[in-house]
Amino acid sequence: MNVKRKVSIIVPAFNEQATIAESVRRLLEVDFGDVETEVLIVDDASTDQTAEIASHLGGHVRLICQESNHGKGAAIRRALKEATGSVVVIHDADLEYVAADIPTLVEPILSGQTNAVFGNRFANTKLPPGMQFKNLVANRILAITANVLFGGRLADEATCYKAVRTDVLRGMNLRCERFEFCPEVTAKLLRSGEKILEVPVHYHARTVAEGKKIHWYDGLEAIWTLLKYRFIR
Repeated sequence: MNVKRKVSIIVPAFNEQATIAESVRRLLEVDFGDVETEVLIVDDASTDQTAEIASHLGGHVRLICQESNHGKGAAIRRALKEATGSVVVIHDADLEYVAADIPTLVEPILSGQTNAVFGNRFANTKLPPGMQFKNLVANRILAITANVLFGGRLADEATCYKAVRTDVLRGMNLRCERFEFCPEVTAKLLRSGEKILEVPVHYHARTVAEGKKIHWYDGLEAIWTLLKYRFIR
C-alpha cells in the first residue's frame, strides 16, 4: 500500500557554519517530482553561526534550536516530534553525502515496498573517497556485528542515510543521545522483523580537520548499542 508522498528531511547540526547553507541549498535543488518535502534543521546549541545562518535559508526549511547540546540522536528525536511527512530521512550538514540520492532512497517506502531503506556507501566502490582504511574496517565490523546478532544482510549499517516510515520510527521508543542513533535504529528494525533495503549512495568523507566529529570510541559505543538492543527492548 502506498503512503502519503511527503518526506521529512532531518538535518542535525552542531557547529556547521561552514557547510550548513550549501548542504541545505543542495537539498532544496533536488527534484523530488510529486513528493512534498520539508527540511527540519536542528541546531544542537552550536557555539558558532550555524543557527543564525540556518534561520535565513528560506524554502521549506524549519529551524529547531536545542537549548543545550545533547548530541545527534537527541537532535533527531527532537525533530521527529514535529515531522509531518510519512517518511523520515536523516541528512548530515557536512556535505559527505549527496542530496540528489534521497529520492532513490525514499521511493521504495513511498511505494509500499518496505518500511526502511539504508544508503549503501560501498555498493559501487570498496573504499569511498576520503575514507580512511581504519574507518573502512570499523564499518565492516559494525555491519558484521549487526548481521550476526540479528540475522541481517546489511553491507552498510553505519550509514547516515537512513530512511524510515515516520510511524515506525516513532514506535521504536528511541533513547539515543549521540551517534548511537544509527545502531539503535538498525537493531530495533531488524529485531522487529522489518525488511531493510539498501540502495547505492555517493559519499566523500571529510577529515577531523574539516570538522568530522565521530571518533574511535563512538565505534565501541555502536557495538555496545547493537549488543544491548539484541537483548533489551
